[in-house]
Amino acid sequence: MTREMRDAPQFYLTAPSPCPYLPGAQERKVFTHLVGRRAVSLNDALTQTGFRRSQTIAYRPACENCRACVSVRVLVADFRLSSSQQRVLRANADIVGDTAPNKPSGEQYALFRSYLDSRHPDGGMADMSMLDYSMMIEDSHIDTSLTEYRLGGSAGRLVAACLTDRLADGLSLVYSFYAPDEAKRSLGAFMILDAIARARALGLPHVYLGYWVEGSRKMAYKAAYLPQERLGLNGWIRIDHD
Repeated sequence: MTREMRDAPQFYLTAPSPCPYLPGAQERKVFTHLVGRRAVSLNDALTQTGFRRSQTIAYRPACENCRACVSVRVLVADFRLSSSQQRVLRANADIVGDTAPNKPSGEQYALFRSYLDSRHPDGGMADMSMLDYSMMIEDSHIDTSLTEYRLGGSAGRLVAACLTDRLADGLSLVYSFYAPDEAKRSLGAFMILDAIARARALGLPHVYLGYWVEGSRKMAYKAAYLPQERLGLNGWIRIDHD
């Protein structure tokens, strides 16, 4: 057996489970492990073909009768702010983002719990402990960072955080959360806009937003970051208008 054969990833299929996006639908996922010396290159390649990362797992929907989950990436060089996005930036001009290695803290977990309890009390992450949270943040074999967003500066109140992977061709937003009592700030949108700005400063062409699901109100916001590319059967297709 050659080294290439030994290093080839093994893929597995999950059992059907209720879809979190479309009522009445069932989902299945294909997944593989991101470990060892090839984790970085494998994650790059898989992300470009529609996979997402969760800790040391790369996964993609593999539903038998549904193709609603569509990978989306923003075209950084051509991205232009809409009037509503400009308002989001103005509303959060007092927030400072600091990107650092992916290290968990009690302060982050308190914010994370507040976010889950307010926004996703019945979701699959609702029972996550501090240990579970720490694993979500730290358990990565690739270039992962955590951006903390604070009011007024580095010593201010933590109001949002975003776990991000740096890829060869962009930034991939793995998971973000924010203070539910600051809903008027549109902090979720602000973190995406900040990631686009950071990718532009780094000379990276894409920001990966995960899956857009037509018909799902939860995922509808991703269509607002234009121009973007959506992954179809014939590859990435540019979308200029919502």
